[in-house]
Amino acid sequence: MGDNLDDLVTILRERSQHADVLIVNGGLGPTSDDLSALAAATAKGEGLVLHEAWLKEMERYFHERGRVMAPSNRKQAELPASAEFINNPVGTACGFAIQLNRCLMFFTPGVPSEFKVMVEHEILPRLRERFSLPLPPVCLRLTTFGRSESDLAQSLDTLQLPPGVTMGYRSSMPIIELKLTGPASEEQAMEKLWLDVKRVAGQSVIFEGTEGLPAQISRELQSRQFSLTLSEQFTGGLLALQLSRADAPLLACEVVPSQQETLAQTAHWITERRANHFAGLALAVSGLEDEHLNFALATPDGTFALRVRFSTTRYSLAIRQEVCAMMALNMLRRWLNGQDIASEHGWIEVVESMTLSV
Repeated sequence: MGDNLDDLVTILRERSQHADVLIVNGGLGPTSDDLSALAAATAKGEGLVLHEAWLKEMERYFHERGRVMAPSNRKQAELPASAEFINNPVGTACGFAIQLNRCLMFFTPGVPSEFKVMVEHEILPRLRERFSLPLPPVCLRLTTFGRSESDLAQSLDTLQLPPGVTMGYRSSMPIIELKLTGPASEEQAMEKLWLDVKRVAGQSVIFEGTEGLPAQISRELQSRQFSLTLSEQFTGGLLALQLSRADAPLLACEVVPSQQETLAQTAHWITERRANHFAGLALAVSGLEDEHLNFALATPDGTFALRVRFSTTRYSLAIRQEVCAMMALNMLRRWLNGQDIASEHGWIEVVESMTLSV
């Protein structure tokens, strides 16, 4: 919805005749285009009143941070006269609820982190008190790397889905997320089917759930007491960024200018780097040369290196960097899992490999 008072009032009144519950997100800020509270009051035919307790809470919030509250913020404590106050423990805009005709309406600030907290701790408990809520749907997720969405779909379309269960795909280069969603009553059948989904997806599966590959690798490195040092050229620090965000046990990380290297040179260089930094593991991504790129992983078992070739140039630099960062992380994941480190990604093929013994 746009910031037009008449439009907001009209839609609130219209929805109040059909919906049992409505959540209105946003429009509770201090500026002139924040109209949700006024629209709610107007729709009910009542005025706004100042919620003194929330005004004091806002003043305390600003005082503790050494700031003076602007007069415009006072607006955030003005609620429809009949509204039920809804606390916001993580922001300056409180929420509120009103009953309009058949509909219970909740109003929350638009900041996603604040909205999430208020839904979990304030809105859902109220809904459970008033309604008999169904069990939430079951959603099983896994993420793949290296196979196209069409290839996965063709392989998975032969699986028989339980009643009410759907298979979904979300492609976000360089990964594809598979989601099996259905009613809680079908959870047992879904878990059984999920084994077939993982079997069909095969070695393209890089993790289950939502934690992400860097977090998975970080946890594995910590559990096995491996430190990791990085040397990046083409990926420009993406590996260090992703792994540091996951609190991986990183030692020295470097980003160096792109230079011509043979696969053997990359392998020997990262072997020396691991030794010089007394690291458990060392991972290198070389520069891009004539659509060729080197990866090398130095481990206590030896150094494993791959040279790959891009078979197309239609993708942007950013996408190619993201794909190569994922290939490097997947190489590390596969070694940690005791698998062959080599994997391909559609338009990237492995053209050379080598191993340096300890």
